[in-house]
Amino acid sequence: MDYIKIRFASDFDQIGSKSGRIVEDMFRSMLPLFTLSERTLEPQIDVYETQKEIHILTEVAGVEEENLEVEISRKTITISGHRSQMRHTQKGTYRLAEIQYGPFERTLVLPVLIDTEKVTATYINGLLHVRLAKISRDQTYEIPISDG
Repeated sequence: MDYIKIRFASDFDQIGSKSGRIVEDMFRSMLPLFTLSERTLEPQIDVYETQKEIHILTEVAGVEEENLEVEISRKTITISGHRSQMRHTQKGTYRLAEIQYGPFERTLVLPVLIDTEKVTATYINGLLHVRLAKISRDQTYEIPISDG
C-alpha cells in the first residue's frame, strides 16, 4: 500500500506568490511571451461539503503518487507536487503544447475548522480525493474547576 504525504502545520501565507502571479498574468495578456518566472501548472480543484465533511477533488493526471504532498492546518490545505515531462523517443517539432509540466501548489482557505486527526486521501485514475472531517460547532467541552 502506498501513502500520500500529509503534513500538518499552522497557518500559511501565500499572498506574495499570488500578487506576483496577478502581475505576470496582466503583462502576459499584452505580450504572450512575457514571463517573470517559470510558469507552474494549476490543477483543477472541486470542493464540496457535506454535513460532516469537506471533500477536495484535485485533477493531477500524470503525477506520480510519490510526487504528491498535502499540507493541512485547521484552516487551510495546500496540495503540491510535480508532474515530470514525458520523454519523447523520436526527434520532432511541437505543433501544439498545452500540457503543463513541473511543480505546482494550490492553497485553499477552508470554510470551517477541520479535525486534523480525521483526514484521509486517496489517489485513483489521476484524481486526488482528500476528505476532511469538520469540527462540530455543537461540540462542547467540560472544564473542571479546581480550588484556588
